[in-house]
Amino acid sequence: MSTSMQSLRGFGDILPEASVRWRFVEERLRQTIAGYGYDEIRLPLLERTDLFARSIGEVTDIVEKEMYTFEDRNGESVTLRPEGTAGCVRAALQHGLLHGAQPRFWYMGPMFRYERPQKGRFRQFHQIGAELFGHEGPDVDAEMILMTGRMLRSIGLDDIRLELNTLATPAARQIYRERLQAHFRAHHETLDEDARRRLETNPLRILDSKNPAMAEMIATAPSLMDFLDDESRAHFDGLRELLDAAGQPYTINPRLVRGLDYYSRTVFEWVSDRLGAQGTVLAGGRYDGLVEQLGGRSVPAVGFAAGLERLVSLVEEAGAGPKGAGVDAYMVVMGENARAEATRLAERLRDRLPALRLLVNGSGGSFKSQFKRADRSQARYAVIVAEDELAEGRIGLKDLRGGAEQERVDEDALVARLAALAARRDGDIDQGG
Repeated sequence: MSTSMQSLRGFGDILPEASVRWRFVEERLRQTIAGYGYDEIRLPLLERTDLFARSIGEVTDIVEKEMYTFEDRNGESVTLRPEGTAGCVRAALQHGLLHGAQPRFWYMGPMFRYERPQKGRFRQFHQIGAELFGHEGPDVDAEMILMTGRMLRSIGLDDIRLELNTLATPAARQIYRERLQAHFRAHHETLDEDARRRLETNPLRILDSKNPAMAEMIATAPSLMDFLDDESRAHFDGLRELLDAAGQPYTINPRLVRGLDYYSRTVFEWVSDRLGAQGTVLAGGRYDGLVEQLGGRSVPAVGFAAGLERLVSLVEEAGAGPKGAGVDAYMVVMGENARAEATRLAERLRDRLPALRLLVNGSGGSFKSQFKRADRSQARYAVIVAEDELAEGRIGLKDLRGGAEQERVDEDALVARLAALAARRDGDIDQGG
């Protein structure tokens, strides 16, 4: 096949069988987050480039290397969104949603970053995220962490561990930043090119390096925990007390810094060992200065984001969620005089059973060929509409998976049987099976 007829590298198709699992994950996450009082907000894919440079940070990998940025026809620099928080804050400011309010928003959709595709990471990827504004206490940090843990459990992921850290207040972090720079300067010959570039602009990001040649030098770097001011320590201790009270296990990871400049105080990650080097499946934290940085008044905020590709991959590996697409029933039509009644019956069934997945045979065919199509559809039942049965007010019903003999039933009995099937199927999905 010509490469012009193939998708771009890092931009994948989600085929029907996979879409069933995607819907399962998306619906479970939506249900859980709605249970905590969050409202959906839908944000544009394209924003002014300056929004991301000001919020994410000009010297982050995302802004420097990974954004899809171009000039529109008016010569304005625009960018496909690489993450959702900046756009959510922009929308809240633009529409006055922070005036006298403490809103909770969630969003879901595609994001774009030009990076090397690997397992669970693509150039077009999908995230679910949430932002909570107007609360500064550790109680909302704890609630968001507990909510995200519940979200992961809702899709059958029970072996994900929580890592926790604090990035302190800006004042405390500035003192730590200077000590950290001094440590890295003393080991300048060990720093790789990225670390040397970040040394003057964003030295905390060096702590997040995966370069094994720098591992020992990073391990001996000062810890931010030793530089916390009273406010930062009280907030972090309060968060830990709440998590302990809720029975939520966690590990303190002093090297957890996150890749975005806007974070302050609490940062957290839910981590899996089943996705190779890219182990983070959901992450978030506080960004108390971002609203003011983008032109609003000072408003504390906390949020998270999760990559759906990684979550769906983990669900698949865990054997959770529905196993495939398919239909509940396949309607076999025998005889030209039965065609019109089959069409009317199919629509009546859809009226009475809105959740029913019914496929009606098209383009005719012999009885044998239609049953082959019914079997390939993975339907549980074949509904047989034939001229002789119709004359007696009966419809044929054949269990394609159970091996029972074909039955002749009236329409009410057919509806009852199909309703029971749909209820069992929905119950299986609710249980993650």
